[in-house]
Amino acid sequence: MASGEMFDAQAKSSAVPKVNLLTVFRLGLFQMGLSMMSILTLGVLNRVMIQEIAIPATLVALVLALPAFVSPSRVWFGQISDAKPLWGYHRTVYVWVGAAIFAIAAFLAVQVMWQLNNAASSAGGWAWTTETIGWTALLSLIFAVYGLALCASGTAFAALLVDVSEEDNRSKVVGIVWSMLMVGIIVGGVLSGSLLKELTPEANIDTLQAAVNRLFVIVPALVFGFAIAATLGVEKKYSLYSSRSTLVNREDSITLGKAWEILTASRQTGLFFTFLLVMTLCLFMQDPILEPYAGQVFKMPLAESTKLNVFYGIGLLIAYSVAGFFVVPRLGKRKSARLGCMLVAFCAVLLGLSGFTANPAFLKLGLVLFGLATGFLTTAAISLMLDLTAAEAAGTFIGAWGLAQSMSRGVAVVLGGTILDVGRRLLPNLVLAYGLVFALEAVGMVLSIWFLNRVNVTEFQTNTKQAIASVLESDLD
Repeated sequence: MASGEMFDAQAKSSAVPKVNLLTVFRLGLFQMGLSMMSILTLGVLNRVMIQEIAIPATLVALVLALPAFVSPSRVWFGQISDAKPLWGYHRTVYVWVGAAIFAIAAFLAVQVMWQLNNAASSAGGWAWTTETIGWTALLSLIFAVYGLALCASGTAFAALLVDVSEEDNRSKVVGIVWSMLMVGIIVGGVLSGSLLKELTPEANIDTLQAAVNRLFVIVPALVFGFAIAATLGVEKKYSLYSSRSTLVNREDSITLGKAWEILTASRQTGLFFTFLLVMTLCLFMQDPILEPYAGQVFKMPLAESTKLNVFYGIGLLIAYSVAGFFVVPRLGKRKSARLGCMLVAFCAVLLGLSGFTANPAFLKLGLVLFGLATGFLTTAAISLMLDLTAAEAAGTFIGAWGLAQSMSRGVAVVLGGTILDVGRRLLPNLVLAYGLVFALEAVGMVLSIWFLNRVNVTEFQTNTKQAIASVLESDLD
Protein backbone atom coordinates (compact mmCIF):
# COMPACT_ATOMS: atom_id res chain seq x y z
CA MET A 1 0.00 0.00 0.00
CA ALA A 2 1.37 3.42 -0.91
CA SER A 3 1.92 5.91 1.93
CA GLY A 4 -0.87 8.14 0.64
CA GLU A 5 -3.31 5.22 0.66
CA MET A 6 -2.27 4.36 4.22
CA PHE A 7 -2.98 7.89 5.47
CA ASP A 8 -6.33 7.89 3.61
CA ALA A 9 -7.30 4.62 5.29
CA GLN A 10 -6.33 5.96 8.72
CA ALA A 11 -8.33 9.12 8.12
CA LYS A 12 -11.37 7.13 7.03
CA SER A 13 -11.04 4.87 10.09
CA SER A 14 -11.05 7.85 12.43
CA ALA A 15 -14.07 9.30 10.61
CA VAL A 16 -16.18 6.16 11.17
CA PRO A 17 -18.19 6.50 14.40
CA LYS A 18 -17.95 3.82 17.04
CA VAL A 19 -20.98 1.56 17.08
CA ASN A 20 -23.34 2.68 19.84
CA LEU A 21 -25.28 0.60 22.35
CA LEU A 22 -28.66 1.06 20.66
CA THR A 23 -27.27 -0.13 17.32
CA VAL A 24 -25.71 -3.19 18.95
CA PHE A 25 -29.11 -4.10 20.42
CA ARG A 26 -30.65 -3.52 16.99
CA LEU A 27 -28.09 -5.88 15.42
CA GLY A 28 -29.18 -8.44 17.97
CA LEU A 29 -32.62 -8.59 16.35
CA PHE A 30 -31.12 -10.75 13.61
CA GLN A 31 -29.78 -13.25 16.13
CA MET A 32 -33.12 -13.14 17.90
CA GLY A 33 -34.80 -14.16 14.65
CA LEU A 34 -32.36 -17.03 14.04
CA SER A 35 -33.07 -18.51 17.45
CA MET A 36 -36.81 -18.28 16.82
CA MET A 37 -36.30 -20.23 13.59
CA SER A 38 -34.26 -22.87 15.41
CA ILE A 39 -37.15 -23.40 17.83
CA LEU A 40 -39.45 -24.03 14.88
CA THR A 41 -37.20 -26.73 13.45
CA LEU A 42 -35.57 -28.30 16.51
CA GLY A 43 -38.27 -27.48 19.05
CA VAL A 44 -41.47 -28.10 17.10
CA LEU A 45 -40.83 -30.10 13.93
CA ASN A 46 -38.61 -32.67 15.61
CA ARG A 47 -41.24 -33.32 18.30
CA VAL A 48 -44.07 -33.54 15.73
CA MET A 49 -42.16 -35.87 13.41
CA ILE A 50 -40.79 -38.17 16.14
CA GLN A 51 -43.76 -38.40 18.50
CA GLU A 52 -46.95 -37.28 16.71
CA ILE A 53 -46.12 -38.67 13.24
CA ALA A 54 -43.82 -41.48 14.51
CA ILE A 55 -41.05 -41.08 11.94
CA PRO A 56 -37.83 -42.87 13.09
CA ALA A 57 -35.67 -40.52 15.20
CA THR A 58 -32.55 -41.23 13.14
CA LEU A 59 -34.27 -40.20 9.91
CA VAL A 60 -35.68 -37.04 11.53
CA ALA A 61 -32.24 -36.16 12.86
CA LEU A 62 -30.66 -36.67 9.42
CA VAL A 63 -33.20 -34.41 7.70
CA LEU A 64 -32.98 -31.69 10.36
CA ALA A 65 -29.18 -31.84 10.20
CA LEU A 66 -29.04 -31.13 6.46
CA PRO A 67 -28.80 -27.33 6.98
CA ALA A 68 -25.59 -27.99 8.89
CA PHE A 69 -24.19 -30.39 6.31
CA VAL A 70 -24.28 -27.71 3.60
CA SER A 71 -22.18 -25.48 5.85
CA PRO A 72 -18.98 -25.84 3.77
CA SER A 73 -20.68 -23.17 1.66
CA ARG A 74 -20.04 -20.74 4.53
CA VAL A 75 -16.39 -20.37 3.50
CA TRP A 76 -17.47 -19.59 -0.05
CA PHE A 77 -20.21 -17.19 1.03
CA GLY A 78 -17.75 -15.48 3.36
CA GLN A 79 -15.14 -15.08 0.63
CA ILE A 80 -17.75 -13.81 -1.82
CA SER A 81 -19.03 -11.21 0.67
CA ASP A 82 -15.42 -10.05 1.18
CA ALA A 83 -14.79 -9.76 -2.55
CA LYS A 84 -18.11 -9.10 -4.29
CA PRO A 85 -20.40 -6.45 -2.81
CA LEU A 86 -24.07 -6.62 -3.81
CA TRP A 87 -25.64 -3.23 -4.57
CA GLY A 88 -22.66 -1.57 -2.90
CA TYR A 89 -22.76 -3.62 0.33
CA HIS A 90 -20.38 -6.40 1.40
CA ARG A 91 -22.68 -7.80 4.08
CA THR A 92 -26.18 -6.31 4.30
CA VAL A 93 -27.77 -7.57 1.08
CA TYR A 94 -26.44 -11.10 1.67
CA VAL A 95 -28.21 -11.03 5.06
CA TRP A 96 -31.51 -9.88 3.52
CA VAL A 97 -31.60 -12.30 0.57
CA GLY A 98 -30.66 -15.24 2.78
CA ALA A 99 -33.36 -14.36 5.33
CA ALA A 100 -36.05 -14.18 2.65
CA ILE A 101 -35.12 -17.60 1.29
CA PHE A 102 -34.94 -19.43 4.62
CA ALA A 103 -38.27 -17.94 5.75
CA ILE A 104 -40.02 -19.27 2.63
CA ALA A 105 -38.21 -22.64 2.82
CA ALA A 106 -39.35 -23.19 6.43
CA PHE A 107 -43.02 -22.88 5.46
CA LEU A 108 -42.58 -25.18 2.46
CA ALA A 109 -40.88 -27.81 4.62
CA VAL A 110 -43.94 -28.05 6.86
CA GLN A 111 -46.26 -28.58 3.89
CA VAL A 112 -44.07 -31.43 2.64
CA MET A 113 -44.01 -32.91 6.15
CA TRP A 114 -47.82 -33.24 6.08
CA GLN A 115 -47.62 -34.99 2.72
CA LEU A 116 -45.06 -37.36 4.18
CA ASN A 117 -47.44 -38.08 7.04
CA ASN A 118 -50.27 -38.81 4.59
CA ALA A 119 -48.03 -41.19 2.67
CA ALA A 120 -47.05 -43.00 5.86
CA SER A 121 -50.66 -43.19 7.04
CA SER A 122 -51.82 -44.70 3.76
CA ALA A 123 -49.16 -47.41 4.22
CA GLY A 124 -50.58 -48.23 7.67
CA GLY A 125 -47.57 -46.81 9.55
CA TRP A 126 -44.04 -45.78 8.75
CA ALA A 127 -42.56 -47.84 5.92
CA TRP A 128 -40.27 -47.18 2.96
CA THR A 129 -42.57 -46.91 -0.05
CA THR A 130 -42.29 -45.00 -3.30
CA GLU A 131 -44.37 -42.19 -1.82
CA THR A 132 -42.48 -41.89 1.47
CA ILE A 133 -39.13 -41.99 -0.34
CA GLY A 134 -40.25 -39.25 -2.74
CA TRP A 135 -41.58 -36.93 -0.03
CA THR A 136 -38.53 -37.58 2.16
CA ALA A 137 -36.24 -36.63 -0.74
CA LEU A 138 -38.20 -33.41 -1.35
CA LEU A 139 -38.16 -32.55 2.35
CA SER A 140 -34.40 -33.12 2.39
CA LEU A 141 -33.93 -30.82 -0.61
CA ILE A 142 -35.94 -28.03 1.04
CA PHE A 143 -33.92 -28.33 4.24
CA ALA A 144 -30.71 -28.16 2.20
CA VAL A 145 -31.90 -24.91 0.57
CA TYR A 146 -32.92 -23.65 4.00
CA GLY A 147 -29.40 -24.39 5.20
CA LEU A 148 -27.72 -22.62 2.28
CA ALA A 149 -29.80 -19.52 2.99
CA LEU A 150 -28.81 -19.66 6.67
CA CYS A 151 -25.16 -19.97 5.65
CA ALA A 152 -25.32 -16.93 3.38
CA SER A 153 -27.12 -14.66 5.81
CA GLY A 154 -25.45 -15.89 9.01
CA THR A 155 -21.90 -15.69 7.66
CA ALA A 156 -22.41 -12.19 6.28
CA PHE A 157 -23.94 -11.06 9.58
CA ALA A 158 -21.09 -12.43 11.70
CA ALA A 159 -18.56 -10.78 9.36
CA LEU A 160 -20.49 -7.53 9.82
CA LEU A 161 -19.96 -7.84 13.59
CA VAL A 162 -16.21 -8.06 12.97
CA ASP A 163 -16.41 -5.04 10.65
CA VAL A 164 -18.21 -2.81 13.17
CA SER A 165 -16.39 -3.86 16.37
CA GLU A 166 -12.90 -3.48 17.79
CA GLU A 167 -10.92 -5.60 20.21
CA ASP A 168 -11.72 -3.41 23.22
CA ASN A 169 -15.52 -3.65 22.78
CA ARG A 170 -15.81 -7.04 21.09
CA SER A 171 -16.78 -9.11 24.13
CA LYS A 172 -19.49 -6.55 24.96
CA VAL A 173 -20.84 -6.63 21.40
CA VAL A 174 -20.88 -10.43 21.52
CA GLY A 175 -22.55 -10.37 24.94
CA ILE A 176 -25.37 -8.11 23.76
CA VAL A 177 -25.94 -9.65 20.34
CA TRP A 178 -25.91 -13.21 21.67
CA SER A 179 -28.13 -12.12 24.57
CA MET A 180 -30.67 -11.20 21.91
CA LEU A 181 -30.24 -14.73 20.57
CA MET A 182 -31.47 -15.94 23.92
CA VAL A 183 -34.28 -13.40 23.98
CA GLY A 184 -35.34 -15.01 20.71
CA ILE A 185 -35.35 -18.43 22.34
CA ILE A 186 -37.56 -17.13 25.13
CA VAL A 187 -39.88 -15.19 22.80
CA GLY A 188 -39.97 -18.06 20.31
CA GLY A 189 -40.76 -20.54 23.04
CA VAL A 190 -43.56 -18.41 24.48
CA LEU A 191 -44.97 -17.55 21.04
CA SER A 192 -44.83 -21.17 19.87
CA GLY A 193 -46.42 -22.36 23.08
CA SER A 194 -49.26 -19.82 22.84
CA LEU A 195 -49.97 -20.64 19.18
CA LEU A 196 -50.00 -24.35 19.99
CA LYS A 197 -51.85 -24.09 23.30
CA GLU A 198 -55.06 -25.62 21.97
CA LEU A 199 -53.24 -28.85 21.23
CA THR A 200 -53.76 -31.68 23.70
CA PRO A 201 -52.47 -35.25 23.60
CA GLU A 202 -55.88 -36.21 22.18
CA ALA A 203 -55.81 -33.58 19.36
CA ASN A 204 -56.35 -35.01 15.87
CA ILE A 205 -54.05 -34.46 12.91
CA ASP A 206 -56.23 -31.73 11.37
CA THR A 207 -56.05 -29.61 14.53
CA LEU A 208 -52.30 -30.20 14.74
CA GLN A 209 -51.80 -29.26 11.09
CA ALA A 210 -53.77 -26.01 11.36
CA ALA A 211 -51.88 -24.91 14.49
CA VAL A 212 -48.42 -25.73 13.12
CA ASN A 213 -49.16 -24.10 9.75
CA ARG A 214 -50.21 -20.88 11.48
CA LEU A 215 -47.01 -20.93 13.53
CA PHE A 216 -44.88 -21.37 10.39
CA VAL A 217 -46.49 -18.37 8.70
CA ILE A 218 -46.28 -15.92 11.60
CA VAL A 219 -42.76 -16.62 12.90
CA PRO A 220 -40.82 -16.68 9.57
CA ALA A 221 -42.52 -13.41 8.54
CA LEU A 222 -41.44 -11.81 11.84
CA VAL A 223 -37.89 -13.12 11.43
CA PHE A 224 -37.54 -11.64 7.95
CA GLY A 225 -38.69 -8.29 9.31
CA PHE A 226 -36.11 -8.54 12.10
CA ALA A 227 -33.34 -9.17 9.54
CA ILE A 228 -34.21 -5.94 7.71
CA ALA A 229 -34.57 -3.86 10.89
CA ALA A 230 -31.35 -5.22 12.40
CA THR A 231 -28.99 -4.31 9.58
CA LEU A 232 -30.59 -1.36 7.77
CA GLY A 233 -27.96 1.40 7.50
CA VAL A 234 -25.46 -0.23 9.89
CA GLU A 235 -22.82 -1.23 7.35
CA LYS A 236 -22.81 2.14 5.62
CA LYS A 237 -22.39 4.07 8.87
CA TYR A 238 -20.22 1.87 11.10
CA SER A 239 -18.26 -0.62 9.00
CA LEU A 240 -14.46 -0.41 9.26
CA TYR A 241 -13.91 -3.06 6.60
CA SER A 242 -12.66 -0.74 3.86
CA SER A 243 -10.22 1.05 6.17
CA ARG A 244 -8.90 -2.12 7.82
CA SER A 245 -8.44 -4.33 4.80
CA THR A 246 -5.41 -3.99 2.55
CA LEU A 247 -7.28 -6.10 0.01
CA VAL A 248 -10.61 -4.34 -0.22
CA ASN A 249 -9.59 -2.18 -3.17
CA ARG A 250 -7.99 -5.15 -4.90
CA GLU A 251 -11.07 -7.26 -5.35
CA ASP A 252 -9.65 -8.96 -8.42
CA SER A 253 -7.03 -10.58 -6.18
CA ILE A 254 -9.30 -11.94 -3.43
CA THR A 255 -9.82 -15.34 -4.96
CA LEU A 256 -11.02 -18.31 -2.95
CA GLY A 257 -7.59 -19.91 -3.39
CA LYS A 258 -5.76 -16.93 -1.95
CA ALA A 259 -8.27 -16.57 0.86
CA TRP A 260 -7.60 -20.24 1.64
CA GLU A 261 -3.83 -19.54 1.77
CA ILE A 262 -4.46 -16.90 4.42
CA LEU A 263 -6.91 -19.12 6.27
CA THR A 264 -4.48 -22.05 6.53
CA ALA A 265 -1.30 -20.08 7.19
CA SER A 266 -1.31 -20.80 10.93
CA ARG A 267 -1.63 -24.16 12.68
CA GLN A 268 -3.72 -22.26 15.23
CA THR A 269 -6.54 -22.17 12.68
CA GLY A 270 -6.73 -25.96 12.72
CA LEU A 271 -6.51 -26.16 16.51
CA PHE A 272 -9.28 -23.66 17.07
CA PHE A 273 -11.37 -25.21 14.29
CA THR A 274 -11.12 -28.59 16.05
CA PHE A 275 -11.98 -27.05 19.41
CA LEU A 276 -15.11 -25.48 17.88
CA LEU A 277 -16.05 -28.81 16.30
CA VAL A 278 -15.86 -30.78 19.53
CA MET A 279 -17.33 -28.05 21.73
CA THR A 280 -20.33 -27.42 19.47
CA LEU A 281 -20.93 -31.15 19.01
CA CYS A 282 -21.26 -31.53 22.76
CA LEU A 283 -23.42 -28.44 23.22
CA PHE A 284 -26.09 -29.53 20.77
CA MET A 285 -26.26 -33.32 20.92
CA GLN A 286 -29.38 -33.04 23.07
CA ASP A 287 -31.18 -30.72 20.62
CA PRO A 288 -33.15 -33.36 18.69
CA ILE A 289 -34.06 -35.39 21.78
CA LEU A 290 -34.92 -32.79 24.44
CA GLU A 291 -38.61 -32.31 23.56
CA PRO A 292 -39.20 -36.06 23.05
CA TYR A 293 -37.38 -36.57 26.39
CA ALA A 294 -39.86 -34.21 28.03
CA GLY A 295 -42.81 -35.93 26.35
CA GLN A 296 -41.85 -39.57 26.87
CA VAL A 297 -40.09 -39.47 30.25
CA PHE A 298 -41.74 -36.46 31.93
CA LYS A 299 -45.16 -36.83 30.20
CA MET A 300 -45.27 -33.16 29.16
CA PRO A 301 -47.68 -32.10 26.33
CA LEU A 302 -46.35 -30.48 23.13
CA ALA A 303 -47.08 -26.86 24.12
CA GLU A 304 -45.37 -27.32 27.51
CA SER A 305 -42.30 -29.09 26.12
CA THR A 306 -41.84 -26.31 23.56
CA LYS A 307 -41.70 -23.81 26.44
CA LEU A 308 -38.68 -25.63 27.88
CA ASN A 309 -36.64 -23.38 25.61
CA VAL A 310 -37.72 -20.49 27.84
CA PHE A 311 -35.89 -21.97 30.85
CA TYR A 312 -32.81 -22.71 28.76
CA GLY A 313 -32.99 -19.19 27.30
CA ILE A 314 -33.25 -17.52 30.72
CA GLY A 315 -30.01 -19.19 31.79
CA LEU A 316 -28.29 -18.18 28.55
CA LEU A 317 -29.52 -14.60 28.77
CA ILE A 318 -28.18 -14.15 32.29
CA ALA A 319 -24.86 -15.76 31.39
CA TYR A 320 -24.34 -13.69 28.23
CA SER A 321 -24.90 -10.45 30.10
CA VAL A 322 -22.69 -11.33 33.06
CA ALA A 323 -19.93 -13.05 31.07
CA GLY A 324 -19.71 -10.45 28.28
CA PHE A 325 -19.44 -7.44 30.57
CA PHE A 326 -17.75 -8.78 33.72
CA VAL A 327 -16.27 -12.27 33.61
CA VAL A 328 -14.55 -12.56 30.21
CA PRO A 329 -12.88 -9.09 30.29
CA ARG A 330 -11.40 -9.92 33.72
CA LEU A 331 -10.71 -13.65 33.58
CA GLY A 332 -9.65 -13.73 29.92
CA LYS A 333 -11.25 -15.43 26.94
CA ARG A 334 -9.38 -18.75 27.02
CA LYS A 335 -9.64 -19.26 30.80
CA SER A 336 -13.34 -18.38 30.66
CA ALA A 337 -13.90 -20.89 27.85
CA ARG A 338 -12.08 -23.61 29.79
CA LEU A 339 -14.24 -23.02 32.87
CA GLY A 340 -17.34 -22.98 30.65
CA CYS A 341 -16.48 -26.42 29.24
CA MET A 342 -16.31 -27.90 32.73
CA LEU A 343 -19.61 -26.30 33.76
CA VAL A 344 -21.40 -27.61 30.65
CA ALA A 345 -20.11 -31.15 31.33
CA PHE A 346 -21.50 -31.01 34.87
CA CYS A 347 -24.90 -29.72 33.72
CA ALA A 348 -25.20 -32.37 30.99
CA VAL A 349 -24.82 -35.06 33.67
CA LEU A 350 -27.44 -33.25 35.77
CA LEU A 351 -29.94 -33.30 32.87
CA GLY A 352 -29.43 -37.03 32.44
CA LEU A 353 -29.99 -37.67 36.14
CA SER A 354 -33.20 -35.60 36.13
CA GLY A 355 -34.91 -38.37 34.16
CA PHE A 356 -34.77 -40.70 37.16
CA THR A 357 -37.00 -38.27 39.09
CA ALA A 358 -39.58 -37.88 36.26
CA ASN A 359 -40.16 -34.46 37.86
CA PRO A 360 -40.61 -31.62 35.31
CA ALA A 361 -39.41 -29.06 37.87
CA PHE A 362 -36.05 -30.85 38.12
CA LEU A 363 -35.74 -30.86 34.33
CA LYS A 364 -36.52 -27.13 34.16
CA LEU A 365 -33.92 -26.35 36.83
CA GLY A 366 -31.37 -28.43 34.94
CA LEU A 367 -32.10 -26.49 31.75
CA VAL A 368 -31.64 -23.12 33.49
CA LEU A 369 -28.24 -24.29 34.77
CA PHE A 370 -27.33 -25.76 31.38
CA GLY A 371 -28.25 -22.43 29.80
CA LEU A 372 -26.04 -20.55 32.28
CA ALA A 373 -23.08 -22.82 31.53
CA THR A 374 -23.64 -22.69 27.77
CA GLY A 375 -23.91 -18.90 27.75
CA PHE A 376 -20.73 -18.57 29.77
CA LEU A 377 -18.83 -20.86 27.39
CA THR A 378 -20.16 -19.44 24.11
CA THR A 379 -19.49 -15.80 25.10
CA ALA A 380 -15.85 -16.65 25.75
CA ALA A 381 -15.51 -18.88 22.67
CA ILE A 382 -17.13 -16.38 20.27
CA SER A 383 -15.02 -13.50 21.61
CA LEU A 384 -11.93 -15.67 21.07
CA MET A 385 -13.22 -16.58 17.60
CA LEU A 386 -13.48 -12.94 16.56
CA ASP A 387 -9.90 -12.35 17.75
CA LEU A 388 -8.84 -15.25 15.54
CA THR A 389 -10.20 -13.48 12.45
CA ALA A 390 -8.08 -11.45 10.03
CA ALA A 391 -9.71 -8.18 8.96
CA GLU A 392 -8.48 -8.62 5.38
CA ALA A 393 -10.48 -11.84 5.00
CA ALA A 394 -13.09 -11.48 7.75
CA GLY A 395 -15.85 -13.16 5.77
CA THR A 396 -13.63 -16.13 4.89
CA PHE A 397 -12.53 -16.67 8.49
CA ILE A 398 -16.07 -16.28 9.81
CA GLY A 399 -17.15 -18.78 7.15
CA ALA A 400 -14.53 -21.25 8.42
CA TRP A 401 -15.59 -20.85 12.05
CA GLY A 402 -19.22 -21.09 10.99
CA LEU A 403 -18.37 -24.25 9.06
CA ALA A 404 -16.90 -25.82 12.20
CA GLN A 405 -19.93 -24.89 14.27
CA SER A 406 -22.53 -25.87 11.67
CA MET A 407 -20.95 -29.17 10.70
CA SER A 408 -20.56 -30.21 14.31
CA ARG A 409 -24.09 -29.08 15.10
CA GLY A 410 -25.37 -31.20 12.22
CA VAL A 411 -23.36 -34.19 13.37
CA ALA A 412 -24.64 -33.54 16.91
CA VAL A 413 -28.26 -33.67 15.72
CA VAL A 414 -27.66 -36.95 13.89
CA LEU A 415 -25.70 -38.43 16.79
CA GLY A 416 -28.34 -37.40 19.29
CA GLY A 417 -31.11 -39.17 17.37
CA THR A 418 -28.95 -42.19 16.52
CA ILE A 419 -27.63 -42.68 20.06
CA LEU A 420 -31.20 -42.48 21.35
CA ASP A 421 -32.30 -45.21 18.93
CA VAL A 422 -29.30 -47.38 19.91
CA GLY A 423 -29.99 -46.77 23.59
CA ARG A 424 -33.61 -47.80 23.17
CA ARG A 425 -32.51 -51.14 21.74
CA LEU A 426 -29.63 -51.89 24.11
CA LEU A 427 -30.73 -50.39 27.43
CA PRO A 428 -33.62 -51.57 29.60
CA ASN A 429 -35.56 -48.28 29.82
CA LEU A 430 -36.06 -44.87 28.20
CA VAL A 431 -34.39 -42.94 31.04
CA LEU A 432 -31.10 -44.76 30.45
CA ALA A 433 -31.41 -44.37 26.68
CA TYR A 434 -31.79 -40.59 26.96
CA GLY A 435 -29.17 -40.48 29.73
CA LEU A 436 -26.63 -42.05 27.37
CA VAL A 437 -26.88 -38.97 25.12
CA PHE A 438 -26.23 -36.57 28.02
CA ALA A 439 -23.34 -38.69 29.34
CA LEU A 440 -21.53 -38.65 25.99
CA GLU A 441 -22.01 -34.87 25.83
CA ALA A 442 -20.20 -34.49 29.13
CA VAL A 443 -17.28 -36.69 28.05
CA GLY A 444 -16.83 -34.79 24.79
CA MET A 445 -16.89 -31.42 26.53
CA VAL A 446 -13.98 -32.44 28.75
CA LEU A 447 -12.10 -33.56 25.60
CA SER A 448 -12.54 -30.13 23.99
CA ILE A 449 -10.45 -28.54 26.76
CA TRP A 450 -7.37 -30.39 25.43
CA PHE A 451 -7.61 -28.54 22.10
CA LEU A 452 -8.44 -25.21 23.76
CA ASN A 453 -5.27 -25.35 25.88
CA ARG A 454 -3.19 -25.30 22.67
CA VAL A 455 -4.79 -22.21 21.11
CA ASN A 456 -2.45 -19.17 20.90
CA VAL A 457 -3.87 -15.89 19.54
CA THR A 458 -0.47 -14.16 19.20
CA GLU A 459 0.94 -16.98 17.07
CA PHE A 460 -2.17 -16.89 14.88
CA GLN A 461 -1.96 -13.15 14.29
CA THR A 462 1.76 -13.26 13.44
CA ASN A 463 1.40 -16.12 10.94
CA THR A 464 -1.69 -14.61 9.32
CA LYS A 465 -0.07 -11.19 8.81
CA GLN A 466 2.88 -12.89 7.12
CA ALA A 467 0.51 -14.82 4.85
CA ILE A 468 -1.37 -11.64 3.86
CA ALA A 469 1.90 -9.89 3.05
CA SER A 470 2.94 -12.89 0.94
CA VAL A 471 -0.34 -12.77 -1.03
CA LEU A 472 0.15 -9.08 -1.76
CA GLU A 473 3.78 -9.58 -2.81
CA SER A 474 2.83 -12.42 -5.18
CA ASP A 475 0.28 -10.12 -6.85
CA LEU A 476 2.90 -7.42 -7.33
CA ASP A 477 5.25 -9.97 -8.90
